[in-house]
Amino acid sequence: MTSILLDTSYLITLADPGRAHHETAKRYLREALAQGCPLYLSAVVASEFQVGQPVSDLPLRNFHVLPFNIDHAMTSGNFMRALSRDTGDDRVAVKDDVKLLAQMVCESITHILTEDSNTLVKYLGRLRNQGQASAQAIVLAEGFDAAWFNGGQKHLLDE
Repeated sequence: MTSILLDTSYLITLADPGRAHHETAKRYLREALAQGCPLYLSAVVASEFQVGQPVSDLPLRNFHVLPFNIDHAMTSGNFMRALSRDTGDDRVAVKDDVKLLAQMVCESITHILTEDSNTLVKYLGRLRNQGQASAQAIVLAEGFDAAWFNGGQKHLLDE
């Protein structure tokens, strides 16, 4: 079954009608709820979101809050040791992204919804290449695709 961790960039886009991919973000939320797909809100993401606006602005009743626990911390540390940070990548952003990736691995979360293809998707790809993660990123800029909710299967009438 598909399960989704919500990245900060996704939530910012969901909450701001002026952002380019707002409608796509809303479609993913609606489809996830319609499919009964568990949506996870990491405490790490909640902290990042709170910097710009109150977390209480989000539809919290639809999310499972995921605390950052010791097993997540240990996995995150191991990932940071195994990954090399690219020159120019913000150290704090990479650390937070790796924390989210560790939570996904520890909790067997299958997907992450994000607008961040610059760092989060890149480091997830590296962990996948190393065999340390199997999760996949759903990137808002790529548009809505219901196939994420049914094992990659496309409907015959989908374009």
